[in-house]
Amino acid sequence: MSDQPLVAYKVLTGPQMAVLETEGVFAGAPIDLADGYIHLSTEQQVTETVEKHFAGQTDLHVAAVDLAVLGEAVKWEPSRGGQLFPHIYAALPLNAVLAYGPLERDADGAVRLPVAG
Repeated sequence: MSDQPLVAYKVLTGPQMAVLETEGVFAGAPIDLADGYIHLSTEQQVTETVEKHFAGQTDLHVAAVDLAVLGEAVKWEPSRGGQLFPHIYAALPLNAVLAYGPLERDADGAVRLPVAG
């Protein structure tokens, strides 16, 4: 059994979120397509990811992804500062998304994670 989290997070622009909702699958952002996998972040990594890669952008959304649904397509690989990040070597299907919503921050500036209703 892995010690890695079972849920990770994908930050999406408004148009990317619309693709996931309407087509039921998201093939990846330009950086994902260039790298050959979809970048995700853990709960502890998502705020830094937003600050580093999405600074100043609006109309952002966060999707909570059930990694168990994706099975062997998920690989944990070192990235920023040697931290392990979850990467999906496949498209992201909507049925693997547990919850999603607009990116919001709490009083401390941390990204609020979406909660399924």
